[in-house]
Amino acid sequence: MSSLTHIEKQKLERALGMPSGYVLRFSNRTFTEFFREVVGVEIYDSRFERDSGSKANRMRAFWEVATDEQLRLLFSGLLEGWELYSDTPIPDSARTLLQGIVKKLGGVFEDSNVHQSDSVASVDDASSERLISQLLALTNLPPHRRGYEFESFLKDLFDANNLSARASFRLKGEQIDGSFVMHSETYLLEAKWQNPLTGVADLHVFEGKLGEKAAWSRGLFVSNSGFSTEGLHAFGRAKRTICMDGFDLSETLRLRIPLVEVLGAKVRRAAETGNPFVPVRDLFV
Repeated sequence: MSSLTHIEKQKLERALGMPSGYVLRFSNRTFTEFFREVVGVEIYDSRFERDSGSKANRMRAFWEVATDEQLRLLFSGLLEGWELYSDTPIPDSARTLLQGIVKKLGGVFEDSNVHQSDSVASVDDASSERLISQLLALTNLPPHRRGYEFESFLKDLFDANNLSARASFRLKGEQIDGSFVMHSETYLLEAKWQNPLTGVADLHVFEGKLGEKAAWSRGLFVSNSGFSTEGLHAFGRAKRTICMDGFDLSETLRLRIPLVEVLGAKVRRAAETGNPFVPVRDLFV
């Protein structure tokens, strides 16, 4: 009889993305190997067959019959290998949930591994001046190079602020301009350098990309020219996207405000008001 409570199971379902029928981003092969080598179970055995036979249903069937030791091995393995099987750092909420269950089942953690926090040290003067010059230099580039160099500038900015930036990458059918990690949460990036203000269509397209990713994914839309008032109004509230414009970037660097503090303030204001774009000057000046 499983020691997992109903509430724990519901939280696990959400953390692991199981309503989709999958478990994280396990393939059939990695799912088989993980259970065989980490848990000591053949997860594709007929006793775990349920309904569609999806990975999520097999996980549910396993929970019903697993011993406490098997559950401890399962969740300890997920904690250790989360990034391997999801391609993203583990969110704080998932880490806390899994650690709590493992401890209940007799597992022990070293204190140094319980929680990691982002550094909020300011960017040093030399790096700040370099980034300001890099941003200003973009205006002199030909249009076809400007967008690419803008993405490169943003990666440099995230790296200078210890945000584990990843350069642009292409998934099937879509382009992602990059990603970064803050407070153990993964943010996807959309970057635009264009003369017109960004309108609702581009915002909806990016929000749609987020909707296809894991439920905990968030987004940062950076538009150097800014956002139209009508577009932001039409975009609406209760979204997973926060926004920055070119003036935000220059003020962040000029005032030597750690980017973690800027983004954290924007996230909090969005949570409080539903507004995806609040200028840095309204948050700090």
